[in-house]
Amino acid sequence: MDSESLAAAGLLEALSRASEILAELRHPFVRSEQFSYFFPPAGARVGAAVMLPDGRELRFEVSIAVSGRAFQVEGGIQVEAETLLELPRKSVSGIEEGLAAFGDYVGEVAAPARQLIEQLLEELSDN
Repeated sequence: MDSESLAAAGLLEALSRASEILAELRHPFVRSEQFSYFFPPAGARVGAAVMLPDGRELRFEVSIAVSGRAFQVEGGIQVEAETLLELPRKSVSGIEEGLAAFGDYVGEVAAPARQLIEQLLEELSDN
């Protein structure tokens, strides 16, 4: 395989791994679904959406995209219009650096997930 093919394979592997990790963000009392899609001109976003009992959607997502001659990596957690976690946009020049940043951001978005879901459910039960 040439270097471009190896880079493409690395990207597909990173997206699959991220989808697996974010798909595990569920709770027995709420509905959740994973999502992944491509966006123009050259980007991909993966994540999970959790529907809270009050109808609000809690979203965990990470994206990687090409912008100019750099890879842009972003991640965050939102409940409707409220941002709970916004990781700073990271801009790197190489695919290996981009995939490493993407993997780091997947971990940073997934780490507080269970606690956030529990906290939001507890707040709802207190009301």
